[in-house]
Amino acid sequence: MSEARERMLERIRSALRDVPAGETPEDVPIDRSYRTADDMPAAGRLELFIERVRDYKAVVRRVNRADLPAAIAEACSSRGIRRLVVPADLPDGWAPPGVTLIRDPGLTNDDLEQGDGVLTASAVGIAQTGTIALDSGPGEGRRAISLIPDYHLCVIREDQVVGLVPEAVARLHESASRPGRPITFISGPSATSDIELHRVEGVHGPRTLEVLVVGA
Repeated sequence: MSEARERMLERIRSALRDVPAGETPEDVPIDRSYRTADDMPAAGRLELFIERVRDYKAVVRRVNRADLPAAIAEACSSRGIRRLVVPADLPDGWAPPGVTLIRDPGLTNDDLEQGDGVLTASAVGIAQTGTIALDSGPGEGRRAISLIPDYHLCVIREDQVVGLVPEAVARLHESASRPGRPITFISGPSATSDIELHRVEGVHGPRTLEVLVVGA
């Protein structure tokens, strides 16, 4: 055993000396009084969600349902998207004109890398954290298509935005219990920092996240 390891183990043993032998984790009270439901008005909750998503350096636009196809087309045109990865069940009317659709399933990782971006729906948004969750439901596709392309255009309805994490977990409970339905939580574009805090984007997922929040 190395000297460093022995020192570490001795510190652990020392810290545990005053713990009674019969003590169990249940002996320590845990405060579970955190909020599980949000009482914020719907308008305020939506504004908070948009603010938090933008804090992550994501682009957010609000559109109404009738203008969604035009907003998708404009987003793709402004970024020069020519090949767009989409789920097999892409909702009707979402396909932007003049763009080649690369439909999943059946795409390899190499196929996904050939796309200029990906377009998906989403399952729920969390105002508290500015997080968007995908659960492989309708219009979302499998997890890989939202992680490999460099640009993610994500559509979320206003009524899918909840206030708190526990509310989102409750909505996702059914899908989480089904095999083959992984849940992906997205909080802004993919980014990481080295020990000197130099931020690098696009290392573990899309470099750019654009969110269309759809109202009535």
